Amino acid sequence: MSDLEQRLQATALAFDSVAPTYDGPQGNNHLIQRMRDIVWRQIDTLLPAVPAEMVDLGCGTGIDAQHFAELGHHVVATDWSPAMVERAAARAAMVAPGTIEAVHAGSQELHLLAPEHLGRFHMAYSNFGPLNCVPDLSVTGSALADLMRPGGYALFTVIGRWCPWEMAHYARKRRWQRAKVRFEKDITPVGMNGGTIWTRYHTPREFAREWIGTEGRWDLVRYEGLSTFVPPPYLTSMSEHHPKMFERMAVLDAHTASWPVLRSVGDHFLIVLRRR
Repeated sequence: MSDLEQRLQATALAFDSVAPTYDGPQGNNHLIQRMRDIVWRQIDTLLPAVPAEMVDLGCGTGIDAQHFAELGHHVVATDWSPAMVERAAARAAMVAPGTIEAVHAGSQELHLLAPEHLGRFHMAYSNFGPLNCVPDLSVTGSALADLMRPGGYALFTVIGRWCPWEMAHYARKRRWQRAKVRFEKDITPVGMNGGTIWTRYHTPREFAREWIGTEGRWDLVRYEGLSTFVPPPYLTSMSEHHPKMFERMAVLDAHTASWPVLRSVGDHFLIVLRRR
């Protein structure tokens, strides 16, 4: 097994280990739900009026897929973690039969969805950073372009490079190596639940350049910061202990998310691309 294969396997195992509890505070606290609500609203503005065909890259336990299925859309929910796919499949039983199709496929191997899904999807989305674990975004971008209808949109939330909250949090704890981990240019190990996630951090422009690659089958529509002033989801104590301050930060986020400079700063960024 190559180093890359070992890293991908370690990442899958790390997410397998948290799948049973990922719908709880670890993967679904109020800060995460706030981000999720923003994503849902923005996806709604991009969907066609008729029920849409959607593909979820890194679906986790299927919360997003269930939401869109309940709105009448059909979702192919994919994930690299077998345990997450099992959870998504169980969630599919809560909605109308056939509206969610849970598939064990990593975002680095979207070619596995061909040929039956070629040119099928109106909308692709990925929430909370699964694409940070993809070794080569240009390969994934090309494979997804094959699956999309011309004019279809992709909306992703990606873990960004510049997060002042995180730098301050780990600097206060004197965890200097952890404070600078987002500035690593190459894939880097990050611990989770005793396992290791191999991940890369991006600026929006870096992400778009690699995703579009040399084929030019995608156009960058826009990007914005997500949780710039609001703290990252693992810092819930701040929002819980200082609710009025949190409300003011949320208002700042809403007003400044698309401003130059600030749209590249935050725990995540939200990026929208369009299939040519």
